[in-house]
Amino acid sequence: MKLGVTKSKNSASFYVQKSIRKKNGTVTTITIEKLGNIEEVRAKAGGKDPYVWAQEYVEELNRKEYEEQKEIIVSYSPAKLIKKGEQKAYNCGYLFLQKVYYSLGLDKICKTISSRHLFEYDLNDILSKLVYTRILYPSSKLSSNKQAASFLEAPSFELHDIYRALSVLAEENDFIQSELYKNSQKVMERRSDILYYDCTNYYFELEEADDLRRYGKSKQHQPLPIVGMGLFMDHDGIPLAFDIYPGNKNEQPTLKPLEKKILNDYGLDQIIVCTDAGLSSKTNRKFNDKSINGERLRSFITTQSVKQLPGYLKEFALDPEGWHIIGSKKTYNINELDENEFYDEVFYKDRWIKEDLSGRKIKKGAKPLEQHLIVSFSIKYRNYQAKIRQGQIERAQELIDSGKYKQRPKNQNDPHRFITRDAMTEEGEVCKVEIPYLNTALIEEEAKYDGFYSVCTNLDDMGIDEIIRINKKRWEIEECFRIMKTEFKARPVYLQREDRIKAHFLTCFISLFVFRILEKKLDEKYTVEEIITTLRDMNMHRPGDKLGYNPAYTRTDLTDDLHAACGFRTDYEIITDANMKKVIRESKKR
Repeated sequence: MKLGVTKSKNSASFYVQKSIRKKNGTVTTITIEKLGNIEEVRAKAGGKDPYVWAQEYVEELNRKEYEEQKEIIVSYSPAKLIKKGEQKAYNCGYLFLQKVYYSLGLDKICKTISSRHLFEYDLNDILSKLVYTRILYPSSKLSSNKQAASFLEAPSFELHDIYRALSVLAEENDFIQSELYKNSQKVMERRSDILYYDCTNYYFELEEADDLRRYGKSKQHQPLPIVGMGLFMDHDGIPLAFDIYPGNKNEQPTLKPLEKKILNDYGLDQIIVCTDAGLSSKTNRKFNDKSINGERLRSFITTQSVKQLPGYLKEFALDPEGWHIIGSKKTYNINELDENEFYDEVFYKDRWIKEDLSGRKIKKGAKPLEQHLIVSFSIKYRNYQAKIRQGQIERAQELIDSGKYKQRPKNQNDPHRFITRDAMTEEGEVCKVEIPYLNTALIEEEAKYDGFYSVCTNLDDMGIDEIIRINKKRWEIEECFRIMKTEFKARPVYLQREDRIKAHFLTCFISLFVFRILEKKLDEKYTVEEIITTLRDMNMHRPGDKLGYNPAYTRTDLTDDLHAACGFRTDYEIITDANMKKVIRESKKR
């Protein structure tokens, strides 16, 4: 690069220029940077002669370019031992999580919290490391503290600081969630008019229950104390808010308090809440049936078990006549369908109802809840359910033949539900030998509902196809729970104090928040497992002091997409210390 100066009658302009050779062999000069006119350069020079300053500036650019482009030769000796205690490997995959973390303003949130408390540790450093290790190396707080040392930026805290910080995070839980939502709107457009709510629970490795950790029905089938979690997710699969509750508490009453908190703290007004059948109590439906001056503020879409419908509605739902396809006026009899022709089609029928779906009569003077019942049927779904059940039937028969069946509660997907036991002869006489057999009546009863699926809503201005499409996205909240339980290993939980338990789930929630946004930045092209494995394996090798870093991972389409999404690169053959500092600074830019 060289200094270019163009002079006019009353002034001069300064440029940083570079000569390049074109493909045809000719040489041309291009302008890299315009430094300004002589007055502007004099202001930058700070008292120096503008020509001298401009020349020195260009020389410094040339020096930096040389440093970045020069080859580095490292020599090794087979007879020389490496230094004891010298770290040679570092993870740089966390930098891509760090880019999202800082874009969400979590460092500023921590700064605000720190100003309200008297502690000396760096809360932002602790929270960020807990988030990165929860995603990359999920384990206990002790192990997370050790794993954080593998990052390019060494932790500034000790283990005891982590436990103290957990108490502060628990105290600031509501503030962190609401600020995180506000900040996320600057990162991406969030569609918060459609919300999904669901619950799960997590078990603890302890025998004695307390006020929070209670014995209840574990979704992991563990005979241990559990804690429940209620989670709201927005239309795009990004977590919105969460709360935890005692493990023996019914899920249904948990929706209203958390929804009220969101409405108040997040400033939401018109929302549609989507839940599964287990959370669709009459109370919750009525809570989300609110209008003012004819304008609907809260609505619901909820799954509805066909089996649990009152008799006359069940008869309507299972009637083979009167079915439709979206966009067609023709009606169909689903018993007369050609399987090959209609295999991928979804048929529906619907009706408005004012009755209580439990079958109970509405009390005199009580306002009935008007609901739109939509029942769908699919040959593809019917065959899928039949295939799953057939496998369970075969497993049940194997249990009978081997004598290994057990007497236990009959869960929905447990093959034991098909096994019935009699302790009497065909003549009705009591005998001592128990005879197990398949309950064919139960099998036939279950088969009646194959292919059917129903939802209820109070929306009266939305098409059936849109209602079905919205309800189908409920799988994403199930995916959120799966990520936390499987990839982030949020369970079992080993913490004892209630405030620290709450903080543990807060860090899991933030980790899910960060990871989901990174997924969006990658256009959801890759699986959760692919992203986490790649980030975990993105290690850097440090040849020696002041020799920089060289990648020890495989460059792939995914690593290219990560670099493109976050605006920096770690995949040069070698990265000098100065350039690595630039990369780290870039990962913290908003």
